[in-house]
Amino acid sequence: MAPLPGAELVQRPLQLYRYLLRCCRQLPTKGIQEHYKHAVRQSFRVHSDEDNPERIQQIIKRAIEDADWILNKYKKQN
Repeated sequence: MAPLPGAELVQRPLQLYRYLLRCCRQLPTKGIQEHYKHAVRQSFRVHSDEDNPERIQQIIKRAIEDADWILNKYKKQN
């Protein structure tokens, strides 16, 4: 299950970036939100030179799965 509606529409890196930043807003505290926003920005920079479409789709799929796991982790703690 996707953490936010619209995960199935993410096809490009910029869409993923925006989607993940929206996911960060769902986290419980400002400190946790800032931590994951920083991680999203760093990962975006690291993979910015990726040009293989298959690899880009793998990264998008994994990032959405990871976001789902993180949001579920914090929902269970509250």
